[in-house]
Amino acid sequence: MNRLSIYTIVLTMLFNVQNSQAQETGMLDDKQKSIVLISSFASKGDVANLEIQLNKGLDAGLTINEIKEMLVHLYAYAGFPRSLNALNLFKKVVDERIAKGITDTEGKSFGLPKQHARKYEQGRKTLEEISGAKQPKPALGYGEFAPRVDAFLKEHLFADLFESDVLNYAQRELVTISILATIPGLQAQLRSHIGVGMNTGLKEAELKEAFHLIGGYDAAQGEIALTELNTVVNKK
Repeated sequence: MNRLSIYTIVLTMLFNVQNSQAQETGMLDDKQKSIVLISSFASKGDVANLEIQLNKGLDAGLTINEIKEMLVHLYAYAGFPRSLNALNLFKKVVDERIAKGITDTEGKSFGLPKQHARKYEQGRKTLEEISGAKQPKPALGYGEFAPRVDAFLKEHLFADLFESDVLNYAQRELVTISILATIPGLQAQLRSHIGVGMNTGLKEAELKEAFHLIGGYDAAQGEIALTELNTVVNKK
């Protein structure tokens, strides 16, 4: 057995112990746990585990429209293919549950986004609200270098997507954080959204539990996410 294999086994064992300890705190309710795991497996394209968690999410009390909204939100961070595949799978799950006589709550609905003459400004103000920080026009760095991507982020992500109230801001950030914690190489964005998530009301202990849930399936990514959480908390 090589060193990498031994390291992976040890890391997984440590995470299982930490995960058991985190679950004892019970910071996340069953709906929140489902949000974390559905978002994580959908972002990875892990169809088998996603199907299990979609059923568990409905059993936990998430509405059909809440899960739809989560999977729509997914595309902004993991792309259209992952989002569309997850939505198609969810439709299959719902249809199968109907065939079995299971009645799930449809929940609050949201139609197509309204047309706004100043959509950029709407998105900028939303970002200010959830981040608790002033947002320059355009955003510093990437926004100055490529103004079009800044416009897309403000007008579409923070205006069109956030305009829906099917998910509240804290739920939406929990979806985002779970996606970013699962996909390798997105530490900078993860740190940013950990800060935003905490500003919307998510607690450090809740995020720790979320990362332990992810770590139960991907120890390396869970460890990275916990490290980034500690970095954000220590800077406050």
